[in-house]
Amino acid sequence: MEKELIIQSSSSNDLEIALVEDGKLVEIHNQRGNDHFQVGDIYLGRVKRLTPGMNAAFVEIGHPKDAFLHYTDLGPKLHIKEAISTKGPRLSCELTIAGRFLVLTPFTDSVSVSKKISNEEERKRLHVLVESIKPKNFGIIVRTAAEGKKVAELHEEIRELKEKWISIYENLKTGENPRRVLSEIDKTNSLLRDLLNDDFNKVVVDDKQVYDKIKSYLQNIAPEKAKILQLHKGPKPIFDQYSITKQIKSSFGKTSTMSSGAYIVIEHTEAMHVIDINSGPKYSNHVHEDAILRINLEAGEEIARQLRLRDIGGLIVCDFIDMKNNEHKRLLEKKMVEFMAKDRAQHTILPLSKFGLMQITRERAKPEINIQTAEVCPVCDGTGKVTASILIIDKIESDLDFIMNSGEKTSLILRVHPFVESYIKQGIITRQYKWFMKYWKWITVLPNLDFHIFEYKFFNSNDDEIRLGQ
Repeated sequence: MEKELIIQSSSSNDLEIALVEDGKLVEIHNQRGNDHFQVGDIYLGRVKRLTPGMNAAFVEIGHPKDAFLHYTDLGPKLHIKEAISTKGPRLSCELTIAGRFLVLTPFTDSVSVSKKISNEEERKRLHVLVESIKPKNFGIIVRTAAEGKKVAELHEEIRELKEKWISIYENLKTGENPRRVLSEIDKTNSLLRDLLNDDFNKVVVDDKQVYDKIKSYLQNIAPEKAKILQLHKGPKPIFDQYSITKQIKSSFGKTSTMSSGAYIVIEHTEAMHVIDINSGPKYSNHVHEDAILRINLEAGEEIARQLRLRDIGGLIVCDFIDMKNNEHKRLLEKKMVEFMAKDRAQHTILPLSKFGLMQITRERAKPEINIQTAEVCPVCDGTGKVTASILIIDKIESDLDFIMNSGEKTSLILRVHPFVESYIKQGIITRQYKWFMKYWKWITVLPNLDFHIFEYKFFNSNDDEIRLGQ
């Protein structure tokens, strides 16, 4: 698998970061210069309110909304999860200071190894190695990137993380509360820290200042990888050059179409997210079981990508096309686990129900990404329905009757939307002819493309608008 990180900047502090795997956009992140609350930040807070009924407290940390701390997350100090929607940040007192290979956990004394390291011998080696070099009264989480690393590299990172913790601890003794005592590195560097491996073959950025920052960071954590960094200098915007803009437009709509012609429909409710899988127009009502399996597998891979891309969290219910073959059902469940294995967010996948529904729960630590790729229809306001033409004609005829009875002597011009003009002039005996027979005056009907479909105006022979009541 080839991974690329494409970084577009509107300023040195405001960045859009796209993670691409084998040419497909799988994650998009925004870094804002005024974003002062990020996952991984450590704060010294002040308890503002206890809520015994919820077994929780609300803590002031400087955010406009007090942060939420449940009693199961209690510990000596705090770290933060970003505010989501109308909710304040969610806190945990299980402190973590992340490095590239290891995560330091003060106030614990255990060593754990990432479950993504599947080789049992390597897991044992890392556990014994880290247990022998970790400082007293500190815990260590061994990350996937530590696989195959030597003791010297791991020992050096432990030393750096411990020094960072000592600096934080000293900072706690001075200054006012509440305040931030450790800020997470920016999103670009944190992505590189968490994802950088041999699969990464390109990091492209369009800003020289950001380029220099990333180059310095890469030379510090992985000097051999500094060569993959490139500065984009072409005339086209970087997201257009690497087809990111095109993928954003095609991926963030209500529906997402796959290469086979099948598509998924993503709906959001307060309680859950619902994803419906449809076979598309290429398939008849009687689709072969093998074809249904192929569609479901293709949809499963796209669902896994969409969950990462939009960072959808909570309960997700996927309505797959019904399959009668139990082996096919088990294969879909197995493949879904493989598709979701690339997702760094914690998730749980339940087996298919007898109704073909698969439930997925996925952790979300930051707001869901929702990029508007379509606008609400100005005619129907997104309802998909418009007022019947006959009703707008009734209004026009009512106003026309008022004008004619008010003694208007000059000829009349009616300007309407082209759709309404066609309706007025359709048939052998048109509405226009009926008006002539009623008033013995020809009403000229002209189309106006600038009009809303239900907009109309009357004008006299001097092309002055006739306003009702005047």
